[in-house]
Amino acid sequence: MLKFYYSGAPNPTKVALFLEEAGLPYEAIPVDTRKGDQHKPEYRAINPNAKVPAIVDGDAVVFDSNAILLYLAEKTGKFLPPNTPKARGELLSWLMFVASGIGPYAGQSVHFRVYAPEKLPYAINRYAFEAERHFGIVDERLASRKYMLGDVYTIVDMDVWGWARLIPVVLGEGAWDKFRNLKRLVDEVGARPAAQRAVALKDRHKFKTEMDAEAVKAMFPHLGAKVA
Repeated sequence: MLKFYYSGAPNPTKVALFLEEAGLPYEAIPVDTRKGDQHKPEYRAINPNAKVPAIVDGDAVVFDSNAILLYLAEKTGKFLPPNTPKARGELLSWLMFVASGIGPYAGQSVHFRVYAPEKLPYAINRYAFEAERHFGIVDERLASRKYMLGDVYTIVDMDVWGWARLIPVVLGEGAWDKFRNLKRLVDEVGARPAAQRAVALKDRHKFKTEMDAEAVKAMFPHLGAKVA
């Protein structure tokens, strides 16, 4: 059975969405990042980057949520666009757009606004601006199509949903007013039974919630034991 190493963060949640949508049997293995589980040798042997998620599928090991989505979609033949060069190009482009743009900038926006020990206006503004810009590109695309790749629900929509559902956390309350088309997609995907099961997966394990010295050291090792 496929082993899925997860937490309640955006990237694991979008992989959980695919697993639930596809009806794939899997063993959910929690990785409590605030306790430092991601740094344990047994997990580093699976994901040398010490991030979540990762999967072990027989002798195949895949880490990075975007790589996992593509791997599972191609393995199952599910939630992919038509097999044409045009559609393939769009699929890869938007997956990488989320991987290199939405995810990193949204994550850094949250970090500098919420967790950084020094509230640096330049860093806060820089990452919030870029996160908003990236979400705006997606919102503009969704103005003329139902889903990211047209009329077909694909792994790109799952990829976008994983981060976009947390826009108020990334950009602050009221941010949805700027992204009405994206909000439509997030609401539609979020209403799917598979999405509700994916979001509820985190409740199977009592993840640590305190951001104490242990958590800061585990999640932000460059800060040492300094509490944000």
